[in-house]
Amino acid sequence: MSLLLPPRLTASAEAVRDAAHRRGLATVQLPTFVVPDGLRVGHLHAGPAFADAVAPGLGIAPLEAPEDWLAGLEREHTQRQILAVPIAEAYALRRPAFVKSPNDKSLRAMVYADGSRLPGPDAVDPHTPVLVSDIVEFTVEYRLHLLDGAVHAGSRYAENGRLSLGPLSAEAAAFGAELLAAYGRTLPTAIVVDVGTTGGRWAVIEANAAWASGLYTVDPDRALDVILRAAGPRDAVTPRDRPFVRPGCR
Repeated sequence: MSLLLPPRLTASAEAVRDAAHRRGLATVQLPTFVVPDGLRVGHLHAGPAFADAVAPGLGIAPLEAPEDWLAGLEREHTQRQILAVPIAEAYALRRPAFVKSPNDKSLRAMVYADGSRLPGPDAVDPHTPVLVSDIVEFTVEYRLHLLDGAVHAGSRYAENGRLSLGPLSAEAAAFGAELLAAYGRTLPTAIVVDVGTTGGRWAVIEANAAWASGLYTVDPDRALDVILRAAGPRDAVTPRDRPFVRPGCR
């Protein structure tokens, strides 16, 4: 099976490509979002827009967390209130809040002074789901690549809101294991989850599709294990993972 890549590669995507080559996998990089006739590939590593354009026709099933997954966690695992609502409801916000799209970049993730600052119905479908979160500051942030109910790889990527690359700490890995013990069945078998500390407590920041996530200093070979599972042939998706296939690619 080959690994499909988008027209423009980030440094992370280049590292994933090189890891695939070391493993003996062929890679295909398309010049556009148009799939040539007769192309056959089994996996992809790219952003959501590219995946939506090419995965259905190629029979690739990208896995992701449910849109309301973060909002369904207990507060002890988030350290803040998080609501999953249509953006039309978020327009009624009369306080500052951090608002983001659950599984893509259709809405700029940032602190909005109130709901009137969100993109209006002329720009965004009113039914578009968004996550509305209390504003918190994270002291340190880590990316965890999760596979089959375990922390498979990880990396530090920020401290005090600034890029700060480093190794995965034992404490972050332990929190990831605790999270999986409590919520592992609510996630696909291959996923990325960002975690960090706020107010001295560990908390989940967000879940991201492994096939669309950057690596920071995560071992590319370990990350590739997760990526291949997270975006593979539709026919190979297990009943366990079937509910987590991205809508439009099922």
